[in-house]
Amino acid sequence: MLINYKNVTVHQQDGKEILKNVDFHVDDGEFVYIVGRVGSGKSSLLKSFYQELDIEEADEATVLDTNMKTIRRKQVPALRRQMGIIFQDFQLLSNRTVYKNLRFVLRATGWRKDEVDARIEEVLTLVGMKEKMLRMPHELSGGEQQRIAIARALLNYPKLIVADEPTGNLDNETAHGIMGVLRQIVQTGTAVIMTTHNLSWLQEFPGIVYKCENQHLEEVTSSYNKLKITEEED
Repeated sequence: MLINYKNVTVHQQDGKEILKNVDFHVDDGEFVYIVGRVGSGKSSLLKSFYQELDIEEADEATVLDTNMKTIRRKQVPALRRQMGIIFQDFQLLSNRTVYKNLRFVLRATGWRKDEVDARIEEVLTLVGMKEKMLRMPHELSGGEQQRIAIARALLNYPKLIVADEPTGNLDNETAHGIMGVLRQIVQTGTAVIMTTHNLSWLQEFPGIVYKCENQHLEEVTSSYNKLKITEEED
């Protein structure tokens, strides 16, 4: 199991309790949505997975075989290297080409120089951006920048992708393409967890669905499956 949370409490940076009694589980190759209103705790939950928010109260809290209650600060980089993190605002280095953005990550995580080019070409091909390798971020559309951000997240063969509203700033056609890429990643065995406000994705790209509401997290997958069946019957 990649993530195993039992009775976890999540606090924001200011110490305010945002989620309590959280039970949340993710296995290899699962596609998991987290939905809910703004401020309901979706992003805070994601941040707890990569230790931007500490877990202090829990019966059990493990991420990629790491105990999140006892993890030390020096262990955090190793944890994050096992996952890919995708942000809504891309967070590409604006003064470097696509190639140099990706090379920076690989060199920082210990890849040998003779392996770097092949891996960059591989991930850019996967997201359909190989021909943009020498472009600067400002020369790319929002959808293209998000594809580069996904490629960056894939560089270290992550077991888990964590994506916070990865289609939130994109037009519908571009966002649809991004969803297709994420679904393709799942087919390789990597798990994807994403927050979204676009509930239509849950019908078109089915997965496991959790909802944040009133400081609680509830699995509601069956509710959305029933909705789809009803629509098909109509």
